[in-house]
Amino acid sequence: MVPRGEDICDLLVIGGGINGCGVARDAAGRGLSVTLAEMSDLASATSSASTKLFHGGLRYLEYFEFRLVRESLIERETLLRAMPHISWPMRFVLPYHKDMRFESDTPTYKLLNTLMPWMRGRRPAWLIRLGLFLYDNLGGRKILPGTATLDLTDAPEGAPLQDRFTKAYEYSDCWVEDSRLVVLNARDAEARGARILTRTQVMSAEQSEGLWQVTLKDTGSGQTRVVRARMIVNAGGPWVGELIRDAIHARSTDDVRLVRGSHIVTRRLFDHDKCYFFQGTDGRIMFAIPYETDFTLIGTTDQEHADPDEKPVCTPQEQAYMVDFVNAYLKQKISLDDIVWTYSGVRPLYDDGSSSATAATRDYTLKVDRSAGAPVVNIFGGKITTYRRLAEGVLDLVGKEMGALQGKWTAGVPLPGGDFKVAEVEAMIADLARLYPFLGPVWARRLIRAYGTDARLILGNVSDAAALGRDFGATLTRAEVDWLMDREYARTADDVLWRRSKLGLRMTPHQAETLDEYMRLRHAESISAAAE
Repeated sequence: MVPRGEDICDLLVIGGGINGCGVARDAAGRGLSVTLAEMSDLASATSSASTKLFHGGLRYLEYFEFRLVRESLIERETLLRAMPHISWPMRFVLPYHKDMRFESDTPTYKLLNTLMPWMRGRRPAWLIRLGLFLYDNLGGRKILPGTATLDLTDAPEGAPLQDRFTKAYEYSDCWVEDSRLVVLNARDAEARGARILTRTQVMSAEQSEGLWQVTLKDTGSGQTRVVRARMIVNAGGPWVGELIRDAIHARSTDDVRLVRGSHIVTRRLFDHDKCYFFQGTDGRIMFAIPYETDFTLIGTTDQEHADPDEKPVCTPQEQAYMVDFVNAYLKQKISLDDIVWTYSGVRPLYDDGSSSATAATRDYTLKVDRSAGAPVVNIFGGKITTYRRLAEGVLDLVGKEMGALQGKWTAGVPLPGGDFKVAEVEAMIADLARLYPFLGPVWARRLIRAYGTDARLILGNVSDAAALGRDFGATLTRAEVDWLMDREYARTADDVLWRRSKLGLRMTPHQAETLDEYMRLRHAESISAAAE
């Protein structure tokens, strides 16, 4: 492998989303020299716009994607053990009614329409129960509880729902703080020797004497540099196709299909802490998830998105669709006025020729291309749940090009702050509130859920809130902001308020502007000090 310290690396990873950071972490842990270049902030695109779930993909069973579902189900608990601070078990309530239908382009619909045409595309209860049985047993579940049946007429989960819903199935999946997952993978990669370059755009990549010569531009200063690499991993997400054509100049025929997924956040719609899995008469599904204590997250949609450079937004039509969807279930209907925030992301799916955005595969596809000379691995598709397995697949391909690598190692290895057991979270929150009485239970919970054991490093030996420095609002202090800038690559208020946290839901525009000004000045001072 390439010796450390030379202006050359084994792998140049393009893209600071979950796939890129997962690959960088795995590769650095195997002793490879790694440079990662992200043109914006970490998790600034798809990886901060997910539905925030580690899940097997219950609806993927309808597409007969059994390998993807099984791999995802196994990964849920593997990941949960490695990051119990930013991920936790969640129960999902699936209300049943006789009008549930399959989407017409699913293999299950086509099979049942042939064998049982009188069903007219409806989802029978026995088939839902069979799917949940498979969901319980395909992945070797050990921590998460299995499926149960609920009587909604007297269960608290039935209280927010219309009276016509009398029965539901309840199953398990996991919540995950998606943006923090990306940042923690990047932190761990850097701790193992990787260089993490944010706000650094890949301008071009040319092959010379068996190596890639990659021109990088700092998007702040405009300065460029050239990095040489034995191999490129193209984890550009929505831009993977553009990078193949315009930067790497490969002659690959593989392409990406961009599908926009939008979400809305409303005031809190129900009192319990379980999630709803709603099924529509059009065959689509919609989640309604407890979010940030006081809110409910609803999503997602599937719409074609033509241009990766066009910022994805939740359109008025998508907002109205999601409101109408959940109103078909809720007793107390909501309106567009109940929406407090929206977000959208673009899924870079492998273009498998499917007839609709919904039917396009969510599985990942890895392709090695040598048409431009030196090898490059292009990553298409994938879901957040399988990012670690995807990284292992990429390193398998890297090993075939570079020779034998060190063995797989990431399964169950804690991310920063996650070195404790899943069952210990509540005790850690109580301990933090006891050691720092000024925090109170809400603030202590937020810190543990964001930083785990690192929370004490941020707080240090302070005895009161004032010692943490400036209060920016919503329990965000200077001590935490400085940590995020120094240790977690944050540069702007948006990095902190909408990716490292969701405190943007609780802060005023003036507070956000004050935070952004502080961060800009602090960053400028650090650059000036480094230049002296």
